[in-house]
Amino acid sequence: MTQTQEAQDFDHAIKDEDIEKAQLLIGVDAPISINEHHQQAGVDTIRQFAIGYGDDNPLYVDPDYAAGTRWGGPIAPPMIHSSLSKKMLGDPIPEDIRKATRGLFSGVHVFVSGQDTEWFAPVRPGDELYGFGGMESTELKTSEYAGRSVIRVRRAVRINQRAEVVAIERTILIVTERKKSRERGKYMDLEPATYTDEQIAEIDEIYAAEGPRGAEPRWWEDVAVGEALPKMVKGPLTLTDMICFHAGGYGFGPYGIGGARVGYKNRQRVPKFYIKNAAGIPDVAQRLHWENEWSQSIGNPMAYDYGVMRECWLTHYLTDWMGDDGWLVRQHDEMRKFNFIGDTQVLTGEVVGKRVDNGNGVVDVEFRATSQRGEVTAPATATIALPSKEFGAVVLPQPDRELRRKAAAMMARHNELAHGQKR
Repeated sequence: MTQTQEAQDFDHAIKDEDIEKAQLLIGVDAPISINEHHQQAGVDTIRQFAIGYGDDNPLYVDPDYAAGTRWGGPIAPPMIHSSLSKKMLGDPIPEDIRKATRGLFSGVHVFVSGQDTEWFAPVRPGDELYGFGGMESTELKTSEYAGRSVIRVRRAVRINQRAEVVAIERTILIVTERKKSRERGKYMDLEPATYTDEQIAEIDEIYAAEGPRGAEPRWWEDVAVGEALPKMVKGPLTLTDMICFHAGGYGFGPYGIGGARVGYKNRQRVPKFYIKNAAGIPDVAQRLHWENEWSQSIGNPMAYDYGVMRECWLTHYLTDWMGDDGWLVRQHDEMRKFNFIGDTQVLTGEVVGKRVDNGNGVVDVEFRATSQRGEVTAPATATIALPSKEFGAVVLPQPDRELRRKAAAMMARHNELAHGQKR
């Protein structure tokens, strides 16, 4: 059986009954019952996560430097919650809803199309993250890329072992039919990017000018609306970059992927996630991020990055600019175009607003990643709190009282069940 035939056997349509059943999950919060790649933050965890997406900010990678900042030691980059999480114990989704939604959208392709994230507290060495949440919305759409598709928004509240809300993430998930994507073949005539020595030198020139602002405060009073942020570059994207991203921090997310016997056991657990390659070897569907042939079999010309990888890049752009004393309050981003192996993304942005919010001087930024083809692949907006000569140091934002109450209750229930398991 050829790889294309195997892919066709793996093709499943989006079922109307699945769309209807998905509505049962709206507004139902439950513990996030998976372990991510990292389960406890450490100095090495934080450093490796940052370096994995290309960030050498000493606030994250040099504990001696970080000890002299307002934080008193290393803190993790904003997107650490994509890699750091422990299974949370608690009361699951009601049994009738769980049964009705079992196998929902099985065999169709799901990819991340963007995220809206708010941050409330830093993650430090020794911290653990837990989570709870659920689906906020499910909507049927017609996609230019894949025809019929379903847009789902998943909300996750990330809390630490002290029940403090660290972040709230709302992830946009696109559910598409592999067969439809392949048949439409929108991107299949795209040629892989190639570069001359002169073009690589131009990219290197941007890299050479980059760097974190560091200890020098970026005062709110000194920032003007219309001010441009300096360029940042990411790429050209290589398989090496993908390996570094996985090895450095992202791991393989919640998929349970591992080598040898671990891989075998995972294949028994989720057999539909494994599709034979051209040699007849079962391998993970996720390999479309590093294997051109498999990516082509479902309608893309070559392998491409993760949405969360570009989200790390976007936060890197902002944390470099704001300096050690700033705080990224919120970021909204959308993955509008694929970022294929060989592509280069240049990040640019500008300040579009300036105001006082909850006692902080904050600025609003519009920014984006633009490929070497001149296409904006990831538009984004953000709100950043900056130190102020008038208002003083940034005060960390607080989630609303009801959410703090719920976080405390969820952690209390987790601790109760964990204590019971240890008996």
